[in-house]
Amino acid sequence: MPAGRVPSSDAAPLTAPTVLITGFGRFPGMPANPSARLARLLARGRRLAGMQVALHLLPTRWDEAAVFPALLERAAPDIVLMLGVAARRQRVSIERIARNATGVFPDAAHRRPASRPLQPGAPAERALTARPAPLLAALRMAGVPAQLSRHAGRYVCNALAWSAYGWARAGCRGDGGPRLAVFVHVPLPRPGRLAPARLAHGLEALLAALLAQFHQSRPRG
Repeated sequence: MPAGRVPSSDAAPLTAPTVLITGFGRFPGMPANPSARLARLLARGRRLAGMQVALHLLPTRWDEAAVFPALLERAAPDIVLMLGVAARRQRVSIERIARNATGVFPDAAHRRPASRPLQPGAPAERALTARPAPLLAALRMAGVPAQLSRHAGRYVCNALAWSAYGWARAGCRGDGGPRLAVFVHVPLPRPGRLAPARLAHGLEALLAALLAQFHQSRPRG
């Protein structure tokens, strides 16, 4: 809601959304996953007024992604912001699509997925439930190189996004509005515009944009 705007009398009462932030642990070839550090920094941020923030760091395992909807049901977040690392990328990437597909790269337990589709018989793709353009604008305004990404790949990151995007679309918030879920890949931090502090600052701006979407989507009446 824009600063100084008074809520209309037919709007639902303002509530503080519950936000779940996730990051991943190590996996083969990535002994220290920067998404975990960034998730911690973001959860401790001082600019998250108006939110109830929870942090969950997941082992990078196929089975963890498969049971993620059960965790979401218990936590009942209004907003889910998932972070993962994409070491070869040069920009923070907002993942528009999760694919019903897996690769053959082993997870942190050196296991491979049980089947090629994540969910046999399900659609080929699921889309994020937040509007991506304002999130992209928030990152860029914060001075962070960012892009919209077509899909989240075929690794555990994609499997987590698949679970969360499906969960978000299967139900609604306590106030009747849509659940907001988005997966964001971050590059390996490096000096300059991709330094950890700058990345955390950009992710705070993205989270603020998600909060704005939460309030804009509150049912009226």
